[in-house]
Amino acid sequence: MSKLTMQPNNEDHIQGKEKSHITLVEYGDFQCPYCGKAYPIVKEIQKIKGDVLRFVFRNFPLSEIHSYALHAAYAAEAAGKQQKFWEMHDILFENQENLKDSDLRLYSEKLSLDMDQFTKDMNSDEVAKKVQTDIIGGIKSGVNGTPTFFINSIRFDGPAELDSLLEAIDLANK
Repeated sequence: MSKLTMQPNNEDHIQGKEKSHITLVEYGDFQCPYCGKAYPIVKEIQKIKGDVLRFVFRNFPLSEIHSYALHAAYAAEAAGKQQKFWEMHDILFENQENLKDSDLRLYSEKLSLDMDQFTKDMNSDEVAKKVQTDIIGGIKSGVNGTPTFFINSIRFDGPAELDSLLEAIDLANK
């Protein structure tokens, strides 16, 4: 049973109350089809368990097999510098088939981001370091594929399906 080595912190993108009983951490890849299937499941879990759940998303782009994943992660982080991480997160998962740089630029325009700042942040060492920190934290926690979930710092090894995740969340909440 793997444990999360890097606890949620101020550098993370978090939805939900800080004092929630349950923290669900996902290591994900915006181009991964399995992450794409998990995306609406996580949204549903947030609706069902919103009062007790805190959700953390960390980047784990599998660049060797998903050629656009790394730049998509950079785009999400660059949008986050303008307080639009979650909006970009959603757009990327809802448009997984279109993650070329020109698409990322289009999405950032759709979010009314400052385009000069977005471009600068996309290419910055700070954004690259943030994504690399997520990857290293994932590797140290035993992540070797996406999506990988942790519930209250314990790796969830069941299927990324609604019933399985809800059951594990309920068990963790007892």
